[in-house]
Amino acid sequence: MVSTQKESKQSKKRQNRIRIKLRSYDPTSLDASASQIIDAANRTGAIVSGPVRMPSKIRRYCVLRSPHVNKKSREHFQIKTHSCLIDLYEPTQETTTSLKDLDLPAGVDIAVKV
Repeated sequence: MVSTQKESKQSKKRQNRIRIKLRSYDPTSLDASASQIIDAANRTGAIVSGPVRMPSKIRRYCVLRSPHVNKKSREHFQIKTHSCLIDLYEPTQETTTSLKDLDLPAGVDIAVKV
């Protein structure tokens, strides 16, 4: 039983993985780009895990309406950054070329780790 656990750990270490992290201010463009990546990976035979939605980062700003008078009058703004993770297991050379050739929507930041 101990040898099977060692073998499974070694097979996980040998297993190739591509981790793709997507970030965007617009959740609809984020979902569209995630579905394009998943379709391209499924066509090439890679095992897809995800998309996993990560918690949205919210940055809030408080700004004075006028610089010298009405100190109590303020405006509040916020920026939400949506993100998701996609893992591709056992990618082939076709998978990497198909991911490079994708035309993703504007405003989506992509970070790829091999």
